[in-house]
Amino acid sequence: MTTSETTRVATMDKIAALAKRRGFVFPGSDIYGGLANTWDYGPLGVELKRNVKDVWWRTFVHGRRDIVGIDAGILMHPRVWEASGHVESFNDPLVDCRTCKSRFRADHLIEERLGQHAEGKSPAEMSRIIAEAGLKCTVCGNATLTDARQFNMMFRTVIGPVEETGTEVYLRPETAQAMFVQFKNILATGRVKVPFGIAQIGKAFRNEITPGNFIFRLLEFEQMEIEYFVKPDEAAESFETWVAAMRDWLGSIGVKDEFVRVREHDADELSHYSSRTIDYEYLFPGSMGWRELYGLANRSDYDLRQHQEHSGEDLQYFDQAENRKYLPYVIEPTFGVDRTCLILLLDAYDEEETVDVNGKPDTRVVLRLHPRVAPYKAAVLPLLRKPELAEPAQRLFEALSGVPGALVEYDETGNIGKRYRRQDEIGTPFCFTVDFESLEDQSVTVRHRDDMSQERLAMADVPGWLLERIA
Repeated sequence: MTTSETTRVATMDKIAALAKRRGFVFPGSDIYGGLANTWDYGPLGVELKRNVKDVWWRTFVHGRRDIVGIDAGILMHPRVWEASGHVESFNDPLVDCRTCKSRFRADHLIEERLGQHAEGKSPAEMSRIIAEAGLKCTVCGNATLTDARQFNMMFRTVIGPVEETGTEVYLRPETAQAMFVQFKNILATGRVKVPFGIAQIGKAFRNEITPGNFIFRLLEFEQMEIEYFVKPDEAAESFETWVAAMRDWLGSIGVKDEFVRVREHDADELSHYSSRTIDYEYLFPGSMGWRELYGLANRSDYDLRQHQEHSGEDLQYFDQAENRKYLPYVIEPTFGVDRTCLILLLDAYDEEETVDVNGKPDTRVVLRLHPRVAPYKAAVLPLLRKPELAEPAQRLFEALSGVPGALVEYDETGNIGKRYRRQDEIGTPFCFTVDFESLEDQSVTVRHRDDMSQERLAMADVPGWLLERIA
C-alpha cells in the first residue's frame, strides 16, 4: 500500500471507529449520550498517550542538560491571566445563526467555505467577508448569520464555599504561564543559567466555539510545552535550532514527512505576545486538509516583562559572564499530546488485501505504529490452548514483562490467525508464538507486524532482542 494522499486509506471516521472498537478512545459520558467534544482514553489509548509523553520527556528533558521540568497547578491567581493578556486578548470570533441557533468560529467558516486565510482578521473584517460572500449556515442553509463578535475562551470557576462571595478564577488555557511565574524560583533552585528551558506536560482548557473532528479540537487537552530562555541577541538563532528539533521529534516517533509542512505566520495573525511564529501543519484526510499540529513562537521578553510589572517582582536574569542584568527572550515550542496521538493513528492506519485462514479474500487492518509509541511492544501467543504450550509461553511472558519499557500481552484465546489480526489492528510490532517445535528446540517464531514475515529465535535471546528494537 503506498502512502501518497491519492491512495491514503485512513479517514477520520475509520480512525474513530477503530479507536472505540479496540479501546483507544471512547466518547465521553457515553452511556448518557455523550458530551460534545469530550473523549476518554481507553486501555490502549492511555498507553499510546503515555508512551508519547514518556518519549517526549526523555528526549527534551532527560536527554538534555539545559532543560528542567515543572508540574504546575491548573488554577492560578487571576492576575496571572490579566498580566499575560488572556483576559483581554484570548478571544475567538463568534457568529451565530439566527434561524437554528448554531454557533461557528467566523475565521474557520471563511477558511472552510472560501479557502481564505482569516486568522488574525478583526471581527469587522470577517463580518464583511461573510456578508459579501453571502455565506450560509452550514447546519440549516439559511443566510442568517450574525456579525462576528469576540468570545473569550477561558473557563471560569469560583474558589470558596459560596459563589457570591468566592474568588473567580480560570482553568488555565495553556501551560506556559506557570513557567514564567516560577522563573525566579527555578533560577534560585535549579542550578541553571541562560540559555536554559523549563518543560511541562499538563492539561489545558478552552471553551472552543467549533469543537469536533474527533480528538483534534477538545475542551480539555494536554500540552507538552517548553519555555526556552535565551539572550535577546541569540533568540533568532535559537528559534531555528528549535525548528529542526521539532522536525527531528516527529521523525523519531514515526510520523511520515510527506504529511508535514512548516507555515510561517503573517504579521497580521501573530499573537499579542509573539514577534515570530511558525506552525507545523499536518495534512489530515478529507476536507480537513492542512491544519495546525504544533507551534513555535518567539515570545520575546513579553511574558517576563508583564509579570514583572504586574507582580512588582524583579524577574531579570543576572548574567555573571557579562556582569549585567536583563530579561531573557523566550522561544516556545508547543506540542499537543492529543493531536500527536491522532496523527500517529492516521499515519499508522493501513489496509491490505489478503486471505484468511480458509483461503478466502480478506482485508487486513494494521496500525504500523513505531515501536517507541505502540501500546503493546509484543504479544506472546501459544499456538494452541494446551498446557504443554502454556507453561513455556507463560515463562516467556514473565521474562518479557521485565524488559524496561515493554508492555507485553499474553493471548491464548481463539485461533492463531485471528489473534495475529487483533495484534495487527492494535499496532503490536512483534508476536512470539510458542509451538510444539518450541518444546524441542527452545525457540519461538517471531512474526513481524508490518510484512508478516517470520523467523525463529532462541527463547533465551528474546528479551534482549526485543529491548534492542524498542530502546
